[in-house]
Amino acid sequence: MIFRMVVENPTWGAPRIHGELRMLGFDLSERTISRWMKRAPRDPGRARRWLAFLRNHREAIAAMDFFTAPTITFGMLYCFFVISHDRRRILHVNVTKHPTSGWIIQQLREAFPFEASQKYLIFDRDQKFGFEVIAAVKATRIIPKQTSFRSPWQNGVAERWVGSCRRDLLDHILRVRSLPS
Repeated sequence: MIFRMVVENPTWGAPRIHGELRMLGFDLSERTISRWMKRAPRDPGRARRWLAFLRNHREAIAAMDFFTAPTITFGMLYCFFVISHDRRRILHVNVTKHPTSGWIIQQLREAFPFEASQKYLIFDRDQKFGFEVIAAVKATRIIPKQTSFRSPWQNGVAERWVGSCRRDLLDHILRVRSLPS
């Protein structure tokens, strides 16, 4: 609601939006509104174009990402996965203690062993996805699409799967053993 008011009324400040929301029956502080105003998209047209791209090419998009899982011995495991956007089907998943660009490239080879049906691969700006990984993606004739800085909503399918995996799986098991080095 606040984002919409900010976008539709760019000259309004926090006091004006606060007053309008109070008239609508919302009880928020002006400070909270000013914090949320900073997070509002600067160019809503870009967001709409990205969402249109995601909807129009759903069948041709895959996404890759990492998430971490702590072990009972206070170690950290890095879970890598590739997910298809059309049916939200996991194409590939693997776990390592030390992710490197070479390891990620091998995982991409396993995820797309033959001619890939996906045309685009979305990934965030993690440092693990460096130049070598981008070159390997291009070598498979897939167009790499990097999300904007601090924009997890642009890779929403992958982020949602991470949340589901943590909630439905990792919160109910103990990860006792670490992987061999």
